[in-house]
Amino acid sequence: MAVAPVTTLALIQARLQSTRLPGKVLETLGDRPVLAWVVRAAQAIPGVDRVAIATSTEAPDDAIVAWAEKSGIPVYRGSEKDVLRRFADAASQDGADIIMRLTADCPLLDPAVAGMVLRLLKSTGADYASNVDPATWPDGLDCEAFTRHALLIADREAARPSEREHVTPFIRANRARFKVEALVNPIPGETAERWTLDTPEDLAFLRGVVAELGSDTIPPYGAVLELLHQKPSLREVGKRQQRNEGYVDSVNLDPVISYGYTRSDALLKSALEIIPVGNQTFSKSYLQLPNGAAPLFLTHGQGGRVWDVDGNEYVDMVSGLLPIVLGYRDPDVDYAIRGQLTRGISFSLATSLEQELARVLRDIIPSAEMARFGKNGTDATSAAIRMARGFTGRERIIACGYHGWQDWYVGATARKRGVPAAVQELTTMVPYNDLDAFETAFLAHPGEVACVIMETMNVAEPKPGFLQGVKDLAHQHGALLVFDEIITGFRFALGGAQSLFGVTPDLSCFGKAMANGMPLSAVVGRRDVMMEMEKIFISGTFGGEALSLAASLATIEKLKREAVIPKLWSLGEELTQDVRALVTKHGLDGIFALTGAAPWMLLVINDHPKVRKEAIKTMFLTEMLARGILMNASHNVCWAHDATDMARMRQAWDGALGVVAQEIAGGALIEHLKAPIIEPIFKVR
Repeated sequence: MAVAPVTTLALIQARLQSTRLPGKVLETLGDRPVLAWVVRAAQAIPGVDRVAIATSTEAPDDAIVAWAEKSGIPVYRGSEKDVLRRFADAASQDGADIIMRLTADCPLLDPAVAGMVLRLLKSTGADYASNVDPATWPDGLDCEAFTRHALLIADREAARPSEREHVTPFIRANRARFKVEALVNPIPGETAERWTLDTPEDLAFLRGVVAELGSDTIPPYGAVLELLHQKPSLREVGKRQQRNEGYVDSVNLDPVISYGYTRSDALLKSALEIIPVGNQTFSKSYLQLPNGAAPLFLTHGQGGRVWDVDGNEYVDMVSGLLPIVLGYRDPDVDYAIRGQLTRGISFSLATSLEQELARVLRDIIPSAEMARFGKNGTDATSAAIRMARGFTGRERIIACGYHGWQDWYVGATARKRGVPAAVQELTTMVPYNDLDAFETAFLAHPGEVACVIMETMNVAEPKPGFLQGVKDLAHQHGALLVFDEIITGFRFALGGAQSLFGVTPDLSCFGKAMANGMPLSAVVGRRDVMMEMEKIFISGTFGGEALSLAASLATIEKLKREAVIPKLWSLGEELTQDVRALVTKHGLDGIFALTGAAPWMLLVINDHPKVRKEAIKTMFLTEMLARGILMNASHNVCWAHDATDMARMRQAWDGALGVVAQEIAGGALIEHLKAPIIEPIFKVR
């Protein structure tokens, strides 16, 4: 039996009622209307069988219908606002298997680029493919291809207004259900190009381009780029508007609508059958979230937001436990990764990237005379401990803060099961900002302490003279000082908190933000101490893994070039002040507090006389998640967080605190919990 061929319909979304430029799609561009340019390009896309226009039933769009009928182009009409339904109805009436969504405001659409998007969909068996997610091409080459099956599911289930208006967000959000592919531009920096039509300035720009290139043929996008290179004054006209401004505006107006957590719950059940705790990190596990009322698995992120397997969208205040300092899918970091990927990942010998990054660290970190790399924070802190022991010939450690999962540290915590008693006994924990406690620890074991390892700052700022006092004490007792800057590095300051507070340790540990999410850490320090590496044994197959090194170089370069860290401080401080005002507004002073530094502000919840803090935290997190905020125990701001994200944060805090205050006052908070109480794994700060 013969298999029916797969057919593709290019469906052009068009309307005349534009706020900024009414009637724009029928404006004259060269020798024809703008819409005619898009139709001509659509007809030339390889693999497209038919071209049609989807417009609204509003009277002003009768002019589009009249033009289409005169030009012999089929037209489908539907709701002006519910464009998703308009597309679904058109697809059903046409019967095409694949829909290519184009918009009538992209007259310079390149059929070759659109054809690659279509081929990508077909070749991979994807449900959706585009060149817009992530945005790497000039604005004005936008095209999306998707199956009719995916479109009809979206039409049936999408609930948010922005999902109805912009057709494809539901499909792109639900990557656990739909296979999504992206055609990424191999040339960097082209997202700044604006070739779309939305304003009079855009029309003037497009007319300038067409005056140079002519109307007789479809200009390939490379020809447009070359023209703009030769005549850069043309380009300036097209840079005045935000990309996809209409979509951004509609998302900002969206109410928070939850699609539930059915898929997360099902995935947890299956994960627990094969993975202890269900994932790789305690702090990301179901143990730290309101079980049954929270997302447990994510599919993708963009900027300062993430999406879960149920299609719910969140402002992300976890930021991957702080590695995401620039934002998800940062174009500069991603480009560096893709570039290195074309050359290889892990090699049989070292690459020059290792020394290139080591020199960058040496130039910006006060303590960094030499550097060595690992993959996570525990790699770096454990390497520092071994070097300190080798250098001093001593075994004991004084620790302050959190330093990872290795025996030498975790044996001194409540989570010490499996750590030999002899190892447990070698580490003494002391509180931050208590210089007397440090001195007592030294005096308890004179001549035996190899080093002090401490977080440079966590829940409190160092008291005047505290950090220098610890350094002086350590050196007086023949020990080294190690700063754990896994969190504070590349977040508090480019050179770490040590540069902020003016105290230089003997060794320092960095990680998290140094590669914007790629797995990389570093231990840096004095040359004489670092040379201990040649006597002890610290070696790892993936220490020189090249993708992470390339990502780190790109991340640090952007931290230098852009005002990233100042923005982390200003965003964090503004949010902190707003939240403190909301806490007071709801009468919860003494119960809720924020402490620490603005780029990493920690949430403190205290017991109420009638309700313990763990129950309060469980309800609070449940309510924040229901309002579209993913957070746990801190505000982990990133550079990509914007004013809209912060507004949503404030709204969520206001609503969540209101519920908590009401439930405490009513005396039924525990009875009204939607999840089991979250119990702490162990206290480290």
